[in-house]
Amino acid sequence: MALDSYLLQILLTIGIGIILAMGLTIITGLTGQLSLGHAAFMSIGAFSSALLAIHTGLPYPLILLLSGLASAVVAASIGWPILRLSGDYLAICTLGFAEILKVVLLNLDFTNRALGLSVPAVTGGISLPFMVFVTALLVTLATAAIAHSRLGIALKAIRDDEIAAEASGINLTRYKVGAFAIGGFMAGLGGSLYAHVISYINPSDFGFIKSIDILSMVVLGGLGSVSGTVLGATVLAALPELLRFMAQYRMLVYGVLLVVMMVFRPSGLLGSVRFTTIIPLLKRRLGSSR
Repeated sequence: MALDSYLLQILLTIGIGIILAMGLTIITGLTGQLSLGHAAFMSIGAFSSALLAIHTGLPYPLILLLSGLASAVVAASIGWPILRLSGDYLAICTLGFAEILKVVLLNLDFTNRALGLSVPAVTGGISLPFMVFVTALLVTLATAAIAHSRLGIALKAIRDDEIAAEASGINLTRYKVGAFAIGGFMAGLGGSLYAHVISYINPSDFGFIKSIDILSMVVLGGLGSVSGTVLGATVLAALPELLRFMAQYRMLVYGVLLVVMMVFRPSGLLGSVRFTTIIPLLKRRLGSSR
């Protein structure tokens, strides 16, 4: 039974990682806006969910939705002024916002300052693992749909060449802010689920390292690849647990694996793989073998 609980915890961690990484895939993978503050949007979702659960009697699915919307509103509000920047300047601004938010949360009374919050258990007969897995599936499907829609084409055009995209009639500000809002919404969902799975949150949990962890999932799988993001999130969420038996060396092994992968697969594990071309190729080979 202990083993079952342990494996379930790993699966929940993977599911939450996929949700968070999908949000950053929209912002960085598809739109090309380097964000180093994704954990800030996660923290907004986490604290919104915790406070709503503590002070209201709302059902958890509604709390989850409201937490995502709160994060999306903040992401859009922050995105509007700073998305005039690009590259390193944008990355530094998002990093600065994340650090400012962390300090603010550490000094607010209703977030219990540095002591953090104990998050009430989900009630009403709702299965938290079910919510995590369903949300991860829906977020993945939504990201794939966006990537292959007209919106996704516009976002990729901005990523590849902003000047050419604007000359083609694409409103850069609207699409960039929209991408930040969608990514923030997904981060808020992940933060809400994280808060209830862990049952305790502290502002220090959502610092720079957390943002780097999420970014590593996206880069490892391949920028702009939905399937790669799923794989990258799965590997990086499960790897620390798999290396727990060598706790003193696991971060060293973790770093070496990332460096080796970046040397031999700089586009990510599935960054250069296109399943739309693989499937017809397999069909032709199977047909010829018959």
